[in-house]
Amino acid sequence: MKKAIIYCRVSTTKEVQQTSLHRQRVELEGVAKEYDLFVIRTIEETASGYDVDRDGILELLSLFREQRATILLIQDDTRIGRGNAKMAIIHQLRKFGIQIYTIRDQGELQLSEADTMVLDIVSVVEEYQRKLHNVKIKRGVLSAISQGYKPHENFKGRAGGGREKKELPIEEIVKLRNRELTFHEIAATLRGLGYDVSKATVHRRFKEFQSLNNL
Repeated sequence: MKKAIIYCRVSTTKEVQQTSLHRQRVELEGVAKEYDLFVIRTIEETASGYDVDRDGILELLSLFREQRATILLIQDDTRIGRGNAKMAIIHQLRKFGIQIYTIRDQGELQLSEADTMVLDIVSVVEEYQRKLHNVKIKRGVLSAISQGYKPHENFKGRAGGGREKKELPIEEIVKLRNRELTFHEIAATLRGLGYDVSKATVHRRFKEFQSLNNL
């Protein structure tokens, strides 16, 4: 049985809107039964559709990111959001591979030709941004190597096969930072050499090193 999340939204606390919130939930529960879906969570909230900073939407995205469900049930696409907020949220759901069923479409969400075009453009731009970012990282590492940095010689005793390292080589972080690599580039370099590390962790370790040396 496929797992789904029901999402209901109204924009105001007026009684008529709160009644609509209840009606959305009841109707979507009926849709879940019709498609033999197991509802793991029903999210109801009162918030503007133009905002993306909504507790319900953030919870919904978190559940889908964790692969707790694969289907979203909504009354119609305006319940997800309006304007740019709607497009941004649908784009994120598409990246997670989530199917969106609506009452209005009596099945999977049918986007307008204009909305589909916008989402396709966003996906292409995002892909090129990723490629450009990877090129920047590669050039930063090559620049460091051209200045004498030898990663495979400096990382003695690193785990083979990309196994997670418990200790980070602070000396190498400092060396790379002194060669003007960004913390993101440093983290990418370390991950390529078998260290499971984020940009935030690299930044924290570097700041800790600076603090100790300034004592």
